[in-house]
Amino acid sequence: MNILILGAHGQIARLVRQRLLAETDNHLTLYLRHADRLQPIDPQRETLIEGDVNDYATLQAAMVGQNIVYANLGGTFEPMVKNIVQAMTESTVKRLIYVTGLGLYHELPAKFDAWLERSIGHEVMEDTRRAAQRIETSPLTYTIIRAGYMTNDDEVDYDLTEKGETFKGTIISRASIADLIMKIMLKPDLYENSSLGIAKPGTDGDTPVYR
Repeated sequence: MNILILGAHGQIARLVRQRLLAETDNHLTLYLRHADRLQPIDPQRETLIEGDVNDYATLQAAMVGQNIVYANLGGTFEPMVKNIVQAMTESTVKRLIYVTGLGLYHELPAKFDAWLERSIGHEVMEDTRRAAQRIETSPLTYTIIRAGYMTNDDEVDYDLTEKGETFKGTIISRASIADLIMKIMLKPDLYENSSLGIAKPGTDGDTPVYR
């Protein structure tokens, strides 16, 4: 299987990369803006591409022959997602795993939701929501992962909530998000066309609860 990782220098992406190399025989295409930040661990199984997701020609070329696209990006999301959806559709690549933040549907408990909107800002949240909507209305087979506030705790411990359910918890380890991504990559029909909230059990609160 061929997997394209967009934003390959990100912390979660690096965890996923390490696990894919250790636990599978998949070929990885590592796509990032500054290729000198990464060195191939296994040159036989990794291809490094320097590119910006906003550079459509480079992005589309990277899609050729891929089976799964995993996107873990920062910046203004809607134009990047527009390019990803278009490039995948034109290249007949169907499976997308997309990591974003919580609060897309005002699915949080009321006080936490209000705090999030104030903290992140309405414009940023609306950009995030428009990006997710582009994925949900696309012809792709997608899994959106709505993550709580992230930690670097060395633990895998998480609850999932589906779209339409109240989000549980406030924080999540990057290792837990990587674990969920790995489960989907190992079984790509898992959580098809789903939007999943992910957070550590027992961390409910009106603001992020670190414990």
